[in-house]
Amino acid sequence: MNVEEALKTALEFENNVRDAYHDMAEEAGSDVGRKVFAVLAAEEQHHVEYLESRLSEWRRSGAITAEGLTTAVPKRDAIEAGVQALAAEAKGEIHGGEVEMLRRALHMETEASDFYKRMVEELPAEAKPLFARFVEIEDGHTAIVQAELDFASGSGFMFDFRDFEMV
Repeated sequence: MNVEEALKTALEFENNVRDAYHDMAEEAGSDVGRKVFAVLAAEEQHHVEYLESRLSEWRRSGAITAEGLTTAVPKRDAIEAGVQALAAEAKGEIHGGEVEMLRRALHMETEASDFYKRMVEELPAEAKPLFARFVEIEDGHTAIVQAELDFASGSGFMFDFRDFEMV
């Protein structure tokens, strides 16, 4: 895969994920679910706009930069603290249908992350920083979705560690 094909494929991923999150935000039965999916949809829209600008840059100059890619997603430790606070506040607010949506979201984020990791390995050196930054961001999305899924499913695990004893 060349750089232009990678950017086009990334745009397909990001558009599909954005649309799915938008739909999930509308379908969610709780305020918590709506908020989580709406934030993720907005984040994915930002990715679409960014990738479109990088594709234009590539077509215009034959070069690509990784400047300016930001994320609204906090670092993993902040996610952990936020989910702990959410658990204290929500008390069963997440509905059963949202668990399935979260599972779907986890699958989408894992696929996207795997794609970006593959691009870091396969593409020329000039494109690696851009796709490496997407790996970091998608891993953050995966952490958020996994944390929400752990909480919503009541598994007793948070980030793959036992959080409490099931009785």
